[in-house]
Amino acid sequence: MEIEDLRTFVEVADTGGVSAAARRLGVSKSIVSRRLMRLEADLGVQLLARNTHGASLTEAGTTFRDYAARVCAEIDVARETVSPGGDLRGRLRVAMPLTFGPTHFAPVIAAMARRHPLLHVHASYGDRFVDLIAEGFDCAIRVGYLADSNLVARRVGPIYGSFVASPDYVRAQGSPETPEDLAVHQALMQGTETWQYMDGGEIRTFRPQGRFKADNGIALAAAAVAGLGIAWLPDCITYADVASGRLVRVMTRHPPPPAAAYVVRPPGPHASRKVRVLTELLIEHFERAPELWGLDDALRGSGS
Repeated sequence: MEIEDLRTFVEVADTGGVSAAARRLGVSKSIVSRRLMRLEADLGVQLLARNTHGASLTEAGTTFRDYAARVCAEIDVARETVSPGGDLRGRLRVAMPLTFGPTHFAPVIAAMARRHPLLHVHASYGDRFVDLIAEGFDCAIRVGYLADSNLVARRVGPIYGSFVASPDYVRAQGSPETPEDLAVHQALMQGTETWQYMDGGEIRTFRPQGRFKADNGIALAAAAVAGLGIAWLPDCITYADVASGRLVRVMTRHPPPPAAAYVVRPPGPHASRKVRVLTELLIEHFERAPELWGLDDALRGSGS
């Protein structure tokens, strides 16, 4: 039984079709089909039911998929264990936010690819939370406050944020000083989220209201500059607008609590070496360039 046949079966099972698996593996559909036929012949059972819409798992295929995925993962760990200092090989599929990814994380991904010429890097940028297991990602970089899940997370650095609005909005609507004041203001949101703020040493939550929503932080910053309301955004997005006076901080006595960036991966006892290397590079990146992730203490304390 060939390990590549097992990997191919897992990809087809997770993507739901030969074509999608072939694109993800970087091989032709005929190669994928040949590997599947060979695996089913070795096992003597049908793993997939093919149809015009793709391929679905049979009962045997559903059972075998989890075993095959574990075998592939263990083989990867074994290879990395016996050659820990060598070049990274294979493929790294990583998802990251569109808001931060191209400007803040892409240089780290590029540096990793440069150091390891045998590694194939597939980076996906988007502000939705991908399903790492179903979509076949090795890991994701996520920013903010993590919801409870079965994913394994490693914090790589802090990210600071502020409540901001345009000077025109503040002149017309006033500047909220307390969460109670904020309740009568227009909030610029990504969805129906709750906002967090500091009340002394305690973290409190507040559910804002507003008519403008966007799934991207840069778009929300543009809406704030346009005077549409108050936004809660990371300082690394609003720094230039605050420095130029296009935005000002509000509710500075009740700032948002610091958030963080994380590398998250599917559950399992061991992270692959390529995920560990990426995680360490990101930690170094945060430590080396803290100004990318928040304003300095003097400017933060001034509330300007």
